[in-house]
Parts: sequence; structure tokens; C-alpha cells
Amino acid sequence: MLAKEMFFNKKNIFFLLIFFFIIKPIEASIKKKIILNLKNTKNITFNFEQKINNILEQGKCTIEYPKKIYCLYNNNKKKILVSNGKTLVITNQKKSSYYLYPLNKTPLELILDKDFLIKEMKSIEGRNVDNRYYNFTILNNNNKINIFFNNKNYNLIGWQTEDIYQNLAITFISEVKTNQIIDKKIFKIPKKIY
Repeated sequence: MLAKEMFFNKKNIFFLLIFFFIIKPIEASIKKKIILNLKNTKNITFNFEQKINNILEQGKCTIEYPKKIYCLYNNNKKKILVSNGKTLVITNQKKSSYYLYPLNKTPLELILDKDFLIKEMKSIEGRNVDNRYYNFTILNNNNKINIFFNNKNYNLIGWQTEDIYQNLAITFISEVKTNQIIDKKIFKIPKKIY
């Protein structure tokens, strides 16, 4: 019995050593590369799929750091989401209606603030998901954000949060391009809204 216990103790110690000397440094390296990639990113353009309450929407977005976003939805409402860094506006061009929100009342304010994300990611442990994605769970006030990055190219690939109505919102992004030349006029809020 004693020999068997010693074998299991040696086996456990072996696996702990592998974990701390091989796996943890690899994950730390991925985390550092994600942070460095985000630091060097001025803007990103991408296609997205967003699922809220089993409703799937698709479109194309451009994010310019800090806190600016423009998304054109691929639907019959011709929906546009835009933030100038302070205000978030969602327009339905087909009905000529709009919804106006202070950006700081939405989880998007945190997702669009790369300095905030970098600071948080430095102070928390990430999680390797299926050896394909790296996930950080960020808690801030009443917001819980799961943000995901690609393990290979370290690009942002999506996030999960609750929208302002407490609905679970999952956003997947693809065809990510970074540091493109973009027209900054897309982030302007139409004057007729004010």
C-alpha cells in the first residue's frame, strides 16, 4: 500500500511539474502576445454574427480605439450602430427611428476601451479554451464580459455580455483586419438626433 501511495504521489508531482513548467509558461506567453497585439492595434474591421435571445443578426463593423464603433447590419431594417466615444446610437433606417444611449451605460464602453482591457487582462488569469481560443472574464461594476482571442494570431474573435435589457448577447467576429485606413466620418452621430 505504501509503495502504491508513493507512486501516486510521484505521479501527481510529475503532472504538477509539467503544469507549472510547461503549460503555465505557454499560457503566459499567449497572454503577453495578446496584450502586445492589442496595444499595437489602432482599429479593426470585421464581419460579425450576434445572437441575442435566439435572434441572429449579421453585419460588418469597424472599431477605432478608444470607444468608437460603426456597424452596418445585414438585415431588412438597415440597422446601424454607431458610437462617437460618448454616445451610442442605434438607427433603423427603414423606419427612420433611432435609440440613443450614453455609451458608459453599456458594456460596449468597456469592450471598446483597449487600455481598460489591457489593464484588466494583465491583472487576471486567462483561460485556454480547446487550444483554439484564449478567454478573459472581466468583472466591472455590474458588467461581466467574456472576451475571446485567437490562440494563433492573437486577434479579438468575440465577446459575450448582457445587453442593457439583461439579455445575453454573444458576438462572434471573423475576417478581422487591423490598422486599416478608415473614414473617420463614420463615427459621427447625425445632428438631427440631438
